Amino acid sequence: MRLKIPTNFRIIRVPCSGKVDIIHILRAFEKGADGVYVVGCMEGDCHFNEGNFRARKRVEQAAKVLDKIGIGGDRVKMYNLSSGEGPLFAQYSTEMVNLVKKMGPSPVRLARQRMAKKADAA
Repeated sequence: MRLKIPTNFRIIRVPCSGKVDIIHILRAFEKGADGVYVVGCMEGDCHFNEGNFRARKRVEQAAKVLDKIGIGGDRVKMYNLSSGEGPLFAQYSTEMVNLVKKMGPSPVRLARQRMAKKADAA
């Protein structure tokens, strides 16, 4: 089965969503991401016991930080899926891309672009 997923996002595989730290999420924005979503296994069904609960907590912390600094906590989300839910993964990816498009580019990315233009002009 071939799934249609947006081409403008990058999948980064980790052994467990619990390995995703808040610094990884924030670094993605620093590097120019307009949004980030973490997909973990179903709650209570984690091979590493509580990895998906740790991931959810970290995503919530990242959202609070992003709200405080004016980027917007809605740019980061957590989804729980089983490995057999490929069509739902594709649906969530499309929903996330559409949500981020509505919000527009990340203020961090816009600032980086302005800085690059100034550096090129100098």
